[in-house]
Parts: sequence; C-alpha cells; structure tokens
Amino acid sequence: IAVARYSDGSEQDVTARAVFISNNESAASVDESGMVVSRGTGVAFVLARFDQFTSGASIIVRSGSDFQYPDAPALTRIDELVDKRLQFLHMSPSDLATDEQFLRRSSLDLVGLLPTESQYAEFVQDTSKDKRTRWINRLIDRPEFHDQWVMHWAELLQIRTNNGVSPKALRLYDQWLRTAVHRGETIDNIVKNTLAANGGTLENPATNYFQTETTPQLMAENVAQVFLGTRIQCAQCHNHPFDRWTMDDYYGFASFFSQIGYKQGEDPRELTIYNMAQGQIEHPLGKKDLKPRFLGAELPAMVDGKDYREVLADWLTSPENKSFGRNIANIVWAHFMGVGIIDPVDDVRISNPATNLELLDYLAERLVEEKFELKPLIREICNSRTYQTATRRNESNKLDEKEFSHQKIRRMRAEVLLDCICQVTETTERLPGLPKGSRAVQVADGQAAHYFLTTFGRSNRSLACTCETKTSPTLSQALHLLNSETTGGKIREGATVSRWLQNGLSPHEIARQITVRCLSREPSAEELKQIDATTTKDSDPQLALEDFFWAVLNSNEFVFNH
Repeated sequence: IAVARYSDGSEQDVTARAVFISNNESAASVDESGMVVSRGTGVAFVLARFDQFTSGASIIVRSGSDFQYPDAPALTRIDELVDKRLQFLHMSPSDLATDEQFLRRSSLDLVGLLPTESQYAEFVQDTSKDKRTRWINRLIDRPEFHDQWVMHWAELLQIRTNNGVSPKALRLYDQWLRTAVHRGETIDNIVKNTLAANGGTLENPATNYFQTETTPQLMAENVAQVFLGTRIQCAQCHNHPFDRWTMDDYYGFASFFSQIGYKQGEDPRELTIYNMAQGQIEHPLGKKDLKPRFLGAELPAMVDGKDYREVLADWLTSPENKSFGRNIANIVWAHFMGVGIIDPVDDVRISNPATNLELLDYLAERLVEEKFELKPLIREICNSRTYQTATRRNESNKLDEKEFSHQKIRRMRAEVLLDCICQVTETTERLPGLPKGSRAVQVADGQAAHYFLTTFGRSNRSLACTCETKTSPTLSQALHLLNSETTGGKIREGATVSRWLQNGLSPHEIARQITVRCLSREPSAEELKQIDATTTKDSDPQLALEDFFWAVLNSNEFVFNH
C-alpha cells in the first residue's frame, strides 16, 4: 500500500513502517496495515507517513445509486462548482433563504448591522428580480463595510498595545490600516507595504508589525500562518510529522527576517526599524548558516543584495504565488459561509486538504483577475445561490458541515452583537479609546478591556491564529445577557417603548416594531397572542413590552446569524 521511491529509481514496500491516519473515522477508518473500511456516508482524508514524507488520499462514501440531483439553477460560477461537488457526493442543496432571512444575513455579514425597519419594508415590498443584487451593492458601498474588513485585517496583523507598541503608535497603526482599507487599497499592497516596511514606528506605522514579535523565527511563523495559511511551528525542532515542511524549510524562511535592525528614535515612544544588510539564521543541526528560501522552494531565493523582506514581499504577493491568493480567498469565503474551503483557514497542510479545490482555485483566480480587489469577489459570493441557501437541512445534507450545501447558523461576533444591541435599543456604548457614538468593530486595540467583548470572544490579537476569535456560545454569555445591564439596561436607557406608547402605538404595533427591528420578520400569531395576554387593562403595558423586548434580545434568533 505504501511504496517509497528513492532517487536512484529503486522502490521499496514500506507499508509495515508507515503510519496511517483518517481525519473522519465516521466516514472511513484505517488500520495499521493501511486497510480502509467505510463506516458511513461522508468524506475522509487518509494520511500515510513514512520518515519525513507524507502523502494521502480522499475517501468518499456516497449514499445509494438512485440519487436524483434537484433542478437548482446556478446563479454564478461558484454555484456550478459547488453543484458539481454536491452531485458527486449525492447531496442536494437546501432551498433558498427567504427574503427576510437573506436581508438580515447579508446585512450582518457585509456591514455588521441589522437592516432598519424602513429597509425591511422597502425590501420585502420590492418585487423586482434583481433586488438582492441591488441590496448587496448598497451594502458594499457603505463605510461600515470597510470597518468590517479593517477589523479582520487588524486581527491578522495583531494590532494591539504591548511592551513595544505604545498607545500613540497603536493609534497611528490603526489609522494607517483604516485609511488604506477605506480608500480601496488592495490587500496585496497592504501586505507588501507591511512586510517591507522600514523607518520609525510613528513615522511609518506599518513598521509596528515588527514589534509584535522580535525574533526571526516567530516572525516567520506568523507570516507563514497569516499570509499563507500555513503552520510551520512544528518544523522548528523536527521535520513536520503531518506535512511537508522540514527544518531546512523553517530556518530558510526565517532567514528572511534575520537582517532586521532596531534602534531607539528621538521620541522615546518610537523605535526605528531598518535593514542591517547582514546576518543569517543558523541551522541548529550542523550550525550552518541558511540563506533565505521561500517555503516549498528547493533552492535559496535570489536576493542580489536587496533587503530580504522586500524580496519576500514581492514573492509572497505575486499573482503567481497560488498559496497567497488561495489563502486570502479562503479567508473571505469563510467570513460569509462560516467555514473555510480549507478549515481552519490558517491550517493548510497535506492532512487537511481543501474540500473543493476547484472552487478554491476559482476564487483565487478571481482575486488575481481583479488585482486583489476584494469587492468583486465578495459581490460574486453574496450573489451566489450557495451563499443564499437556507440553514434548514434536508435528508441528504443533514450531516454536511463543510460542503456548502446549506448555510451555517453562526453566532454573531462579539463586536457585531454589541453594535446590534446598541442599534436596536438606540443607545451608545462607552468603548475604550473611542469617542461617544463609535461602534465596537472600530475598537483599535486588541488588548482593550471591555467585559462584554471579552465574554463574547473578541480576539485580543496576542496570537496569529484565527482561533483567537471565538463565536461558540457559552453559559457565561447566556448569563451575561440575562442578568447584565447590556440588554435590560439599554432597553430602559433608549426608552423606545415609552416613546412608542406616547406616540399612540398599540401593543401589537410595538411588538411588530421590536420583531422587525431585531429579527427582520413579522411577529407570529403566537407572539401577538402572548402580547395580548400580558398587556391587559390591569397591567403596565410599558413593562410588559419591555419584557418582550428583553426576551427577543436574549433569544437565539437574535444572537445568531441564520
């Protein structure tokens, strides 16, 4: 089963000395001899490792042969590629989301806010066929769209105060990134300007990236994980056990950061980053200096006296570098679909392959065609039927978690959830380092202390890992919403129920306002019946309606994007 081919052309059966692993034993298991046994429908990746070499294959276990794929029209090339995969897997996509579901989902994903009551009314009353496309375009043109992506890139760049980054440097660093994103600078240029940055940390804020970590090894690990989606940490001490990376790869890549110099500026809060034009990384085995080498390359990079980091930045962001394009495309895709084509998005390895490589390559090619401008790719994703499917599953896709046959139910990010609570209650939140009226997605410092944001999993940006942002619900989050002033206190502070009553709205009309505002749908007959039962002549209608408002804010339907 496992055959080693040597450089002299000879072959040897190494099955007895190889290690076999399945990443999904509910679909297919593998024993010590390499024998694979199907266990149920699904996809598994079986890995074989011998010495420092790793190889593997996807194992697909399908349902019965009488499967009939539904007549679901493809709206984009994305749909064609997803349909092709689903049809092969004997899996039917879910139905399209309703207008109300699509309206709320797209608004949360694109601008991090809920649609207003007037936007809801306009959208559901619109009967034109292109209304979803026009709505997407409206959202993408809003400044809040850019704020969403500033937050994403700030997490990847780990923008936060620490022992090196002063509050002033932090503000300038955030302002530099915010300005670049809002004026439409492409992500390849942002990355290039970051990696090749020299100068003072106040004069050229991008240089603060090199205060996050100050050793070549840690810099190399962060750059590989953030910009290529590859974790090379294991190869620091030994060849990676489940991937291709060797110690030579690790230290050769780290050599790109071996000539960074630091010196104190005139301002004690400023550090100057410069190219020393000398210095190499020593391999711990053999104590030999290693020349800079791109990940995956067999020969050292041709540096020709240039700044090593400039050479790296040019290679990394080159349109020919498929790893960079795939990584950025996968990050964008995961934001809208709740799971990456490779997932986690920063863990690309042989034993964690893309579920749909053809789709990933197409998205990366679209990025390159658009010169790494994100808006066209995002527009195509949001216009796809794949993005617009419902979260409700059918019999064929009830076990699907990563083939995109349905949308995932996702808890709102901490920042977005807080902003939405403030939006619907018409209140503001005191946020660290920001003026009144600012939004939580605009908080610049990953280390900023805020109890709600911490409780709901905001990234503190201390690690170059997407795992820093947590969106899984917890008991402490539920208790916080139930007992803190974040919900009940803001309902009273905003006084919307009191104002509506003073304006002569009936309890039914107010219940409808709350439901449309928070959930982007009409209240059900049962909900209105409950309102009738709690707003009797002898009760306080304001208190009853505020309780209803509080219950809506504590519901899964509000907290989750679906």
